[in-house]
Amino acid sequence: MSNPSVTAVILAAGKGTRMHSDKPKVLQTLLNEPMLHYVYAALKPVLDTALTVVGHGAEMVEAAFPDKKDGFVVQAEQLGTGHALQVAWDAVKASGAEYCMVINGDTPLVTSEALSRLADVAGCCDLAFLTITPKDPASFGRVVRDEDRRITAIVEAKDYDINEHGPVTGEVNAGLYLLRVATIEPLLDELRNENASGEYYVTDLVGLAVSRGLRVDGVQCGDDLSLMGINSPRELAAAESALRRGIVYDLLDKGVLIHNPETVIIGPEVNVEPGAEIFGHCEIYGRSTVKRGARLGSYTYITDGVFEPGCDVRQFCHIEGAHVGPGAWVGPYARLRPGAVLKEGARVGNFVEMKKAVLGEGSKASHLTYLGDTEVGAGANIGAGTITCNYDGKNKFKTVIGDGAFIGSNTALVAPVTVGRNALVGAGSTITKDVPDEGAGIARGKQVNIKRRLKKSD
Repeated sequence: MSNPSVTAVILAAGKGTRMHSDKPKVLQTLLNEPMLHYVYAALKPVLDTALTVVGHGAEMVEAAFPDKKDGFVVQAEQLGTGHALQVAWDAVKASGAEYCMVINGDTPLVTSEALSRLADVAGCCDLAFLTITPKDPASFGRVVRDEDRRITAIVEAKDYDINEHGPVTGEVNAGLYLLRVATIEPLLDELRNENASGEYYVTDLVGLAVSRGLRVDGVQCGDDLSLMGINSPRELAAAESALRRGIVYDLLDKGVLIHNPETVIIGPEVNVEPGAEIFGHCEIYGRSTVKRGARLGSYTYITDGVFEPGCDVRQFCHIEGAHVGPGAWVGPYARLRPGAVLKEGARVGNFVEMKKAVLGEGSKASHLTYLGDTEVGAGANIGAGTITCNYDGKNKFKTVIGDGAFIGSNTALVAPVTVGRNALVGAGSTITKDVPDEGAGIARGKQVNIKRRLKKSD
């Protein structure tokens, strides 16, 4: 007999007032990724389909996750988690799933393992939810069980009465639910907003299900605080710190050499191979790849970069969307912008900037240079102070520098222009015409020496 089908409903419509931000709470970032990204990532190995309820800043959430927008459901008025589920219910039924898993979008630490534990009880109950037993239950909803350990209710902390509900056990609601679609549907219309907040809560489905004789289970997860949502900047910072430490120490265990690991930040989508070497302080984000034998120096910021074996990125570099080839050198104090490519053995030195440019095998741009929309062949030398003038105020144009070319210092190459193979450009030139292969281009005023007029001393 096959397992019951399950679809997820992610609640991502809230504003997050305590964040004091105009962004929807689920777009607050941890390690440069929105917290909703982590929920999607945790769900991916567990469930094939997911609906996302959006509301406040819905257009921003859709823009951040364009590949998910077909599963978005808009909650025009944010009237609570229960109301969000009501809004999504038609889409849940249309999915044909037997169960619906409800997940808060502000739980970036949630794991696939925890979601699998909840999904595994499908077919055994009408309603299930995850519970934890933290050292400090704080204001979380208390789980009440009878003497046979059966769930009887979830009671908010401020409403908990020992005489009525029994001794405090410390078990609290983690806020992730599994609902049998057929048996829970009639209860949705019975949700009421007769509470201090005037909102409809998913939590109330527990008491309604118990009162109707439905089977309600609590899946215990010990003291796993990763299931809790984020409601304040302080909690966001604590969660980000936990994520950072987990990623860094997992890489250490896999054989990545990380110096001063407490100061290294690596995003969740970064791929670092065993045998790579990273020095703190260093930040690596996006879909970066650091291959075995690559070396990344301290105080370097990287996003979406690729680093081949044997490359050496020295201190204080800023790298975005660039590809650093095997044995290439970068920095210190270099900036590689999107589209920058260093071929094998190429060298970029201090205060060099590249954008949408290729530096060929063994070529060098050692200092104080800008290469934009440029293709440099193999074995070329770019002198200090060289700039490619790629923009005329309306359009971008390309500069091509051939194999073995030598560009003298303080040269301006006004694109579109080509400097041929093994050509030489004199220092201080402004090149506006092509220089042929093995030719020399010099474009500067003739030097004139005149006699100085020295002031006679008194």
